[in-house]
Amino acid sequence: MAIDLSEYESGKKYSGNYDKDLAALQKRLADLQALHIIHDCKTLIIVEGWDAAGKGGAIKRLTANWDPRYFEVYPISAPSAEEKERHFLWRFWQKLPRACEIAILDRSHYGRVLVERVEGFCSEADWQRGYDEINEFEARQHEIGTNIIKMFLHVTQKRQDKVLKERLEDPAKRWKVTAEDFRNREKREEYLAAMHDMFAKTDTRWAPWKVFDGNNQKAARIAVLNYIADELAARIPGDYPELASDISELAEAAFGNQAGEG
Repeated sequence: MAIDLSEYESGKKYSGNYDKDLAALQKRLADLQALHIIHDCKTLIIVEGWDAAGKGGAIKRLTANWDPRYFEVYPISAPSAEEKERHFLWRFWQKLPRACEIAILDRSHYGRVLVERVEGFCSEADWQRGYDEINEFEARQHEIGTNIIKMFLHVTQKRQDKVLKERLEDPAKRWKVTAEDFRNREKREEYLAAMHDMFAKTDTRWAPWKVFDGNNQKAARIAVLNYIADELAARIPGDYPELASDISELAEAAFGNQAGEG
């Protein structure tokens, strides 16, 4: 079924105990990262969405209890002069996860068919060709065993404006607001058209899109973390290895028969 962003605008409040449920989710995600490391898995998490939709806040909560040695968050901005001289996907090949790693893209290669399309940063031929190039890029990662989790956080214009105003009023958050926020705001209908095409042409069986209603921050965060946890649990083996014999001997020498208990 086609993805319709208007279906993700209710802003329904979270009905549970947010702090308690968030802590439980972060514990579950920490356990899943341990299994991810143990089984040499590779995962690419793509986080797209409107400005002020809560992408950064969701990523912050997602990684709160993760071992920093095995994940990396890449905030994607405009390409550098060197990157512009190469194929648009070149810079994203550099960010793909190795065994045991989780790579998180805060914005992504979908900029080719969103901001670059709408703002005229590439030709129509470039962004039209981009759909197939992106699908093939993701298919190659899937073929070598990389898990791909793609998410889009949607907010209404009203919600977006509220967040931008709050940031401008807070001296500690004003730095987050850029001229691009206002430039993009004026072209909302063009962005909606580009998003419609993006979903229609890149929602593949190996890398499907999942859209979230970001109009209530807490509800969105819990939904995003739940989805990622469920996706990881479905793709990572759930068994833990037995304690290696050499470690068992060292532990017994150090701790006696209590080694490995509990």
